[in-house]
Amino acid sequence: MFQVGDYIIYGMNGVCVVENIGEIETKVVPKDRLYYTLRPYYSDRSTIFTPTDNLKVKMRSILTKDEAVSILNNIHNIDCSWDIDEKIREMEYKEAIRQCDCKQLLKIVKSLYFSRKAKLADGKKVPARDEKYYHMAEDSLYGELAVSLGLEIEETKELVLSKIEDLA
Repeated sequence: MFQVGDYIIYGMNGVCVVENIGEIETKVVPKDRLYYTLRPYYSDRSTIFTPTDNLKVKMRSILTKDEAVSILNNIHNIDCSWDIDEKIREMEYKEAIRQCDCKQLLKIVKSLYFSRKAKLADGKKVPARDEKYYHMAEDSLYGELAVSLGLEIEETKELVLSKIEDLA
């Protein structure tokens, strides 16, 4: 169970701060069930209430600074994957994003970075579907790494992309 003040990943909402743990006082919610009150880290405009025993949405602690540094230092070991079948590729992307796994998100960013670069160099367009998942993976990845590393998102993006470019 998470504690008040913990930074966690809450599904597609990304990094959230646990603000409270307890019952919710409404007529429609059972009184004997505990809920997390979450505030998305990058948005002060919303609050999320979710049961502490929620199994539908992926919830986990954010990476520690050491784990984030390790992932970045081992970026060369993360394989690029590229399935020619767009539907299969999209299913892989959806699952990786749903799982909120930084290594899988980095795999998407790295794979699509090189694919985009090659397509643009050949004067071809990047498929909209690939652009969509590239940006979704970037948002999730950079948001978590930024908090773990104590950086701004833009600094994190520059750091990740410089490490990817060093591989070329």
